[in-house]
Amino acid sequence: MTNTARPLVREASAGAKPHFRLAGGPALTAIDDAIALDTCPVLPLGFGAVAKRAIDLCGALALLALGGIPMLVVALLIKITSPGPALYTQERVGLGGRRFKLLKFRTMRVDAEANTGPVWAQEHDPRRTAFGAFLRRWSIDELPQLINVVRGDMSLVGPRPERPYFVAKFSQEMPSYMQRHSVLPGLTGWAQLNGLRGNTSISMRLDFDLYYIRHWSPTLDVLIILMTPFKMLAEKNAY
Repeated sequence: MTNTARPLVREASAGAKPHFRLAGGPALTAIDDAIALDTCPVLPLGFGAVAKRAIDLCGALALLALGGIPMLVVALLIKITSPGPALYTQERVGLGGRRFKLLKFRTMRVDAEANTGPVWAQEHDPRRTAFGAFLRRWSIDELPQLINVVRGDMSLVGPRPERPYFVAKFSQEMPSYMQRHSVLPGLTGWAQLNGLRGNTSISMRLDFDLYYIRHWSPTLDVLIILMTPFKMLAEKNAY
C-alpha cells in the first residue's frame, strides 16, 4: 500500500498571519508560537489504519508487559541518583497539529532549560545526570512513550514528535515540514533508523520522514520495529 503526500503551498494576505495549504486541501494556520492545523489528512486510511493500530497496540502492550518491572527499577534509580521526579512530560505536536503530553524518564536536572528556553540536547550535555546519560545513550528514557502509544497519541513507528517551538521554527524554514503531521508521531522512525537523530540535519530528517509517509505499509512498520534494537547498538547520535 502506498500513500502519496500532497505538497504544501505557502499563502499570505495583507494583515494576516502566513498559513499553508495542502494542495487541494484545507489551510494550516500559524497561531502564536506553534502551527495549528485546521484539518489534516490522516494516513493511513481504511484497512491500513486498522492494521497500524493493531500493530501499535499489540506491540506496545507486549513491551509494557515485558518491561514493566525493569521500567520500575529505572524509575527508582532515577529517584535515588538525582533530585526530582522519575518521569516528566513535555508538550509535543502530533497528528493533525494537535498537542499532547509526551512521557519520558527524566535524564536532566529539573531546571535544565530554566535559563535557555527550548534547546536540543548536545553531545556531552552538562545538563544530563550521570544516570541520565546512560539512559539516553540506550534510548531507555523513551520507553514511557509506550503509554502514549496505547493512548493513541503516538504510533510505534512514525516521524519523531517535536515541541511546538521547533515545529513553528522548522515549518517557516521548510513549508513541507508540516506534512510530517499527516501521520501519528512515532517512538522510532525511518529517519532514526538511518542515523538521523540528535544534532543531525533537519532537512535530511524531513526527507526520510516524507519517504516513510509516502511509502507506508504494515510491512515497513514491522521492518523498522525489528531493526531498531540493532540500530541502537551502533547509534552514535543518542545523547
